[in-house]
Amino acid sequence: MIMGLENLKPAKGSVKKIKRVGRGQGSGMGKTATRGGKGQTARTGYKAKRGFEGGQQPLQRRLPKIGFRTKDSHIYSINVEKNEAIKNLEEITFSSLRALHHFPLYIEGVKLIGKDAKNLASKIKDERIKTSGQK
Repeated sequence: MIMGLENLKPAKGSVKKIKRVGRGQGSGMGKTATRGGKGQTARTGYKAKRGFEGGQQPLQRRLPKIGFRTKDSHIYSINVEKNEAIKNLEEITFSSLRALHHFPLYIEGVKLIGKDAKNLASKIKDERIKTSGQK
């Protein structure tokens, strides 16, 4: 036989018969048309929503939320009574407190609390630092 376009055939096993569903009981795919019994998946137009687990609480709702930092208050509180080093400073600045306490970079202000905090108000040289009596 001469090789030609008219003699070409697909490889054996590469072409499958099309599955025709809902064409009578004799086909073996009639009645429910391979969709099973009743329920959501048997209905026309059914598409599973992303993350839907059939009514079970989805995984993304079962796990705790992580990785959030509030934007409300970025004020760091320092108890003056527990920290003698602050009392010994001549000038209280934001950078000097950061050197002593190593608080995170996102902190925007510092509040000095404790009985002796009001006495240190005269040493404060930065508007980002407040004492427990101030707002």
